[in-house]
Amino acid sequence: MRAPLPPDDRPRRAVVDRVWPQVDGGRFPIKRTTGERVAVTADVFVDGHDRLAVVLRYRLAEAPASPQIPADLSWRETPMTPAGNDRWRASFMVDALGRWEYTVEAWVDRFASWREELSKKFAAGLDVGGELLEGASLIRRAAERARRAPKGGPVGGPPLADWLVGRALLLEGPDDMDLKVAAALADSVSAAMSAHADRSNATRYERLLGVTVERPRARFGAWYEFFPRSMGPSPERAGTFADAAARLPDIAAMGFDIVYLPPVHPIGRSFRKGPNNALTAGPDDPGSPWAIGGPEGGHTAVDPGLGDLAAFRHFVGTARRFGLEVAIDIAFQASPDHPWVAEHPEWFHHRPDGTIKYAENPPKKYQDIYPFHFETDEGWRELWQGLADVVFFWIEQGVRIFRVDNPHTKPFRFWEWLIAEVRRHHADTIFLAEAFTRPKPMCYLAKAGFSQSYTYFTWRNSKSEITSYFTALARERVREYMRPNLFANTPDILPGYLQSGGKPAFIVRLVLAATLGATYGIYSGFELCENQAVPGSEEYLDSEKYQLRPRDWNRPGHIKEVIARVNQIRRSNQALHSDDTLRFHDTDNDALICYSKVTPDLGSRILIVVNLDPGGAQQGFVRVPLAEMGLAGLPSFIAHDLLTDEAFTWRDEWNFVRLEAGTRPAHILRIES
Repeated sequence: MRAPLPPDDRPRRAVVDRVWPQVDGGRFPIKRTTGERVAVTADVFVDGHDRLAVVLRYRLAEAPASPQIPADLSWRETPMTPAGNDRWRASFMVDALGRWEYTVEAWVDRFASWREELSKKFAAGLDVGGELLEGASLIRRAAERARRAPKGGPVGGPPLADWLVGRALLLEGPDDMDLKVAAALADSVSAAMSAHADRSNATRYERLLGVTVERPRARFGAWYEFFPRSMGPSPERAGTFADAAARLPDIAAMGFDIVYLPPVHPIGRSFRKGPNNALTAGPDDPGSPWAIGGPEGGHTAVDPGLGDLAAFRHFVGTARRFGLEVAIDIAFQASPDHPWVAEHPEWFHHRPDGTIKYAENPPKKYQDIYPFHFETDEGWRELWQGLADVVFFWIEQGVRIFRVDNPHTKPFRFWEWLIAEVRRHHADTIFLAEAFTRPKPMCYLAKAGFSQSYTYFTWRNSKSEITSYFTALARERVREYMRPNLFANTPDILPGYLQSGGKPAFIVRLVLAATLGATYGIYSGFELCENQAVPGSEEYLDSEKYQLRPRDWNRPGHIKEVIARVNQIRRSNQALHSDDTLRFHDTDNDALICYSKVTPDLGSRILIVVNLDPGGAQQGFVRVPLAEMGLAGLPSFIAHDLLTDEAFTWRDEWNFVRLEAGTRPAHILRIES
């Protein structure tokens, strides 16, 4: 009985294996931003000793394109080069928003194999007459392929075909053997043969791998969160969008890129929370913005106290004039007064007695919030589509950045579908996942399409905690799909470090957030070093989530100038625009942490040293990675502190630093050789 043959139409000898990067076997795309390169490696080999040709194929597979300027979806390719031990590498640049694809293709390069054999035999003084005839045959077949080459493909057509036939005739003719061998080994012949290689036996990697390409703001930016309703002149009058617009020049002067607004929708009256999350609200208490929906409307309406949609659009336009983008909160939940509760009761969870279940996180109860029922048998498709329509609505109002509240409490498949659907029409849309949950769900949300992710940075304070956590985030696999956004504080989180450390603690956490991460954020009041918490908790005392909180933004003790300087340093130094070059370095004092970011071309080299002790001065030696920074062998180099404009001449690998808690808690050093 005969064994069945493989289903291929012909044997394919090349093996293509372990292509990198890829996420979960190609199930999810990796992430890049326009202008970045995708460096690809693969194990490629063949039986025996034949030479291989290996190419990296890539293309823009899907992008929003206008009829006037259609997207170029054609395949492009670049040769891969050996990297040792059957590993091959190449890279390509992604220069357009959208979904890209790439794969690796390899084949036995018969002409290169023949050329190598001819060279060896001729150098050994052997007769190569037969080899030259074999080569002539290979060249003639390539000439036929060149003659049939389609327009827009490799250079071909009759001129090249005729030239190749002439090379074949030379190899077959009576000319001097030295002349014929030199002609056969000429680089021009090799280039023409490579352009029209016989790829009928090529092996292509078994799957197409994806890249989600976003705009650079998905990778690098500084966020500032504030409540427009607190921008009024006093606690007696809620602020409007016009009042909030008056705050924008100060935010822009501090160097931020994005202003993020908590929900701006009407707030329900039923079970409205009072100050400090009190269960009973007074008649003038504004309630929590996350209790979305009232008689005035739901997720596509704005709270009348803030203004109307025209006022919101004017706010977005004003922000744009100051170089700021507006991000808004997407919180998919409803107050009991949301219009959808009456219009679509099937979209909510019901108890056996028919009442709708409110949100709970025992022992906490949120009677003012109804969660959606994403798996309802009746109408889940309509619910999903209705929520997608909310995102599209705000895109029409000029918003392209969304911070999503608690996405880990909604189905992962929903987010995968929603984000893909939005990006199909608006590839410039950015989604930030606010998911303070277990590591694996956080990672899965990033894989599912979220551009950025909140992190555990807020609770990482010691040298060992910071080093181990960010080393894990920078691991090769995680960094291909997860971009951290390092918020130093949020309306929900006033960390103990900030509660007890005073002004030095705020500067330390600012520097860490802004330099460990390419993207970071602060919640308003950080610049004023607000640190009063509900005793025994991380909740702000008199939290802005439940009441108005107007402030004097220029009161003594603020750190606005420090924030502005740090953000200016970030913008001016390319090394701080990405996360993948973060490296930690030795110190002989655990109260000092040292790390660096360096661009591949060494054009931007930043070394950061931070005193983690907000209570006093710390000193010690830090180890500079001389080789990584291109400093090996130099007698000295300059460490220029961009915070203070001081310059230090350092001569060795180990260098002494002293950082004061109050006056100089950190160095941000530009290394100059």
